[in-house]
Amino acid sequence: MNVDISKVKGIIFDYGGTLDTGGDHWSEVIWDAWQKAGVAADKEEFRVVYVYAERELARTLHILPHHNFQDLLDIKMQIELQKLAEDGHFPPAQIEDMAKKVAQICYDSAKASVEKAKPVLDALSKKYPMVLVSNFYGNIETVLKDFGIDGYFKKVIESAVVGVRKPDPKIFTLGVEALGLKPEEVLVIGDSYAKDIVPAEKAGCQAIWLKGKGWTQAEDDIIHPNMVKTLDEALSFIEGA
Repeated sequence: MNVDISKVKGIIFDYGGTLDTGGDHWSEVIWDAWQKAGVAADKEEFRVVYVYAERELARTLHILPHHNFQDLLDIKMQIELQKLAEDGHFPPAQIEDMAKKVAQICYDSAKASVEKAKPVLDALSKKYPMVLVSNFYGNIETVLKDFGIDGYFKKVIESAVVGVRKPDPKIFTLGVEALGLKPEEVLVIGDSYAKDIVPAEKAGCQAIWLKGKGWTQAEDDIIHPNMVKTLDEALSFIEGA
């Protein structure tokens, strides 16, 4: 790895896809849940409604600050399956029940991933001040409390609150400023090459890429010197450097 841990004095974590999936793009988690729940659709149909739901959540205030992650998933799955039904690929009468079933599978998966991440957060927070930087819907504080990890972060920088979204490097600059450090003294850990690693390095930070299954084959094919497959691997590198 090219990361110089001797210079690191603080850490910025991404949330979605990093702490709650272990590196996999959330589309893969939801697609897996669709299959487990028995949603009769192919992956191309799924990807269409996944993108639709993300855009709908970005343009319309469906998610409110008090919504926890279960609430968020219930809303998102309703939007996805409603669109699937409108496109003629799903029975409208099954939307509500199936949305809850898929949301529960996703919630359980996210909770398990966060529980697995807690020892890493605990170990790193004892040595470094930490900030969370996330593209989220305005309810990240509620989600962190829901999963019991709100106490690990000195500050939370959320796109819906600060008005800056990844891949704009400015959102990472806000994280650096919250830590009160120089960019080169900050290590960013995230799952998205395009939205975490590239803008973090543009902001002058060091970065470790938690690389799981991405949204595109093109991103899956990218090789970066600072790649890990698990958060435990990242912790081992940081502690052993």
